[in-house]
Amino acid sequence: EDIATLQERNRIARDIHDSLGHSLTVFNLHLEAALRLWESEPTEAKELLQEAKQLGSTALKEVRQSVATLRSDPLAGRSLEAAIASLTEDFHKSTGISPTCYLNLQESISTEVKTAAYRIVQEALTNIYKYAQSTEVSIQIQMGSNLGLVIQDNGQGFNLEQNTTGFGLQGMQERTLALGGSFQVVTAPGVGCKIIAKLPIMNNG
Repeated sequence: EDIATLQERNRIARDIHDSLGHSLTVFNLHLEAALRLWESEPTEAKELLQEAKQLGSTALKEVRQSVATLRSDPLAGRSLEAAIASLTEDFHKSTGISPTCYLNLQESISTEVKTAAYRIVQEALTNIYKYAQSTEVSIQIQMGSNLGLVIQDNGQGFNLEQNTTGFGLQGMQERTLALGGSFQVVTAPGVGCKIIAKLPIMNNG
């Protein structure tokens, strides 16, 4: 396995520990509290059970996302357009937001570059879901002298100097640079975030 793959697996392990571990801990606390209050405060117990159900759904979603990320072939034989469409559909189900997509692609792009593009969009959407508090998201992928990706949201943004390795940015940057591409983040508190990646086009033959 290459270094990028090992780093990604380590990141996923941390994500599972942090997010899934937290969700299941709170889930268990809600169940314990509901059991204690079941007879004396049935209304409050019911509310706790409803919250626990939501936490369980969130935990299940996190497991599915982690499993999808671990797949050796995330495209699973699909075109990049179809894979991106699946990501945006999942994002819509989770957030109620339908990302605007502008895709101009050719099938001659190498599998390695398509996989990198998919992973960058996947990570960007995950970050938006977790942190951005946005109402609009756009994804642009266009071919020119390179494969250009722009993922933008109108969320709360952040101070880039204080989060140079956070929010999955380091993984996206490493993936881009490993292919000889360029990576840029444009953001500030209150102005949303724009991720710009340019990947060299490597034909499949």
